[in-house]
Amino acid sequence: MSRRRGRAFVAWLAVTALAASLLVAGGFWVANYLRDAFAPPLAIGCTATVDGKSYSLAVDQTESASLISALSVRRGMPARAASIALATALQESKLRNIDYGDLDSVGLFQQRPSQDWGTAAQIMDPVYSATAFYNALEKVPGYVDMPLNDAAQIVQRSASPHAYAQHEDLSRAFASALTGHSQGALSCTLPPATAGGTPTAVEQALNAVFGPVAAAPAADGGPSSLLLEVTDRTGWAVAQWAVANAHQLGITQVGYNGRQWTRGDTNQKTGTNAGWQPAAAGPAGTVQVTLATAPSVTP
Repeated sequence: MSRRRGRAFVAWLAVTALAASLLVAGGFWVANYLRDAFAPPLAIGCTATVDGKSYSLAVDQTESASLISALSVRRGMPARAASIALATALQESKLRNIDYGDLDSVGLFQQRPSQDWGTAAQIMDPVYSATAFYNALEKVPGYVDMPLNDAAQIVQRSASPHAYAQHEDLSRAFASALTGHSQGALSCTLPPATAGGTPTAVEQALNAVFGPVAAAPAADGGPSSLLLEVTDRTGWAVAQWAVANAHQLGITQVGYNGRQWTRGDTNQKTGTNAGWQPAAAGPAGTVQVTLATAPSVTP
């Protein structure tokens, strides 16, 4: 081989090696780009999984469902009452506190001032309207054992008397989780918190639906951590209420009975929250709530 051809061959090898390395690097770049571009999106919302079946609601709907369910716990009513109430509110308002409806109907349950449910302002208070629904439901003899649709219709006297049954499965799952009958069954996938939460806001929202719950800052968590004293099944009701309201209250983590839900813990395959995971148990009889801290402001 001539010296000129030898130098050309060496140059060819160098160019080939460079091209190969660029191809490999480019392949990794393309793979990473495709992974990020086609990764499952963050599926904002909440899911209740009971008996191997999952049902989903939007975050604001889940907040309403948690309020309705918590009030049934406070009243000592069976989970069946919460199922009936959730199915009713799903049919009437899609679990949203709307200020309009058929004729003079308003609120979660589309109750009418002209039918002695209260004033429009009262009915637009979700705690008032849910309480009014339960007051009426408790007067229905044998409501626990009758078909859900029938119990709801007796209370509502709707022009669509068979519409409530279609929501029964979803309502039962969310009621079971939010009343504490199904442990670790409710999980919410949320965006990162953009503002700090406060223990005062959590306590006020909690006490409005469950009644007085003893609360204190966690010994090692400072002002961003809160311990809620609970008993028996109420613990899981309170814990899953906290998850359901994590978005509006700035909650980043909830722990109870050796399990923990973490706001940013995402399943990479599904894009949804990883749910309740095993964790070190906190103080017995307490739900541990961790809040987002307010971002520091640079002067």
